[in-house]
Amino acid sequence: MGKVQLAPSMMCADIFKLGETIRLFEKLAVPYLHIDVMDGSFVPNIMLGTEAVRQIRQFSVIPMDIHLMIEEPGEKLEWFSPGKGDYVSVHAETTRHLQRVLAKIRSLGARPMAAVNPATPLPAIEEVFPDVDGVLVMTVNPGYAGQRLVPQVLEKIRRLRQTLDERGFEHVEIEVDGNVTMENAVKMRKAGADIFVAGTSLIFRPGNMEEHILGFNRDMQKI
Repeated sequence: MGKVQLAPSMMCADIFKLGETIRLFEKLAVPYLHIDVMDGSFVPNIMLGTEAVRQIRQFSVIPMDIHLMIEEPGEKLEWFSPGKGDYVSVHAETTRHLQRVLAKIRSLGARPMAAVNPATPLPAIEEVFPDVDGVLVMTVNPGYAGQRLVPQVLEKIRRLRQTLDERGFEHVEIEVDGNVTMENAVKMRKAGADIFVAGTSLIFRPGNMEEHILGFNRDMQKI
């Protein structure tokens, strides 16, 4: 496994404190800003359009972790100006030509990641392991914050890490997204996760956000 990395979900941030929140993330050296892009078709929600992404990018130097939960993402990649240091994840369920879309992400200078929903079997993405820098495993059904963990995904993460390592893709990172509580994060880390999307179950829960982040980093380093 690689090092533990936190990717705060910006759809969960208080819009009226967004600048203050991003400055805190920069102070604490948070590695990624997780950007949920939803089209109301692939998932039953609409979130973080192109203008919001543009403004966040102008305001912060933290790389983006752009999660495209949209139909036919290959036609819309340029809308979000992905570049060096950014991750861009596309769902295997949203395009007929996943390898082509992943190659296009890399051609734009970003790091491609394949994403799968809880019920999508891992063989759906095994043929594109050579084309990705990461795999995003949805640990809830995508669309809304605050859902409960789908328990069988923990075994899915274990199988994915084992398969990647056995096939020579040890460098491919595993990202987890959905109900990342501290308790669940420990289980996900032990299963093989590297990048943790943090939303209302972790750093945006009531209380002191800085303490939540520092506590997560401290506790996860013990595993």
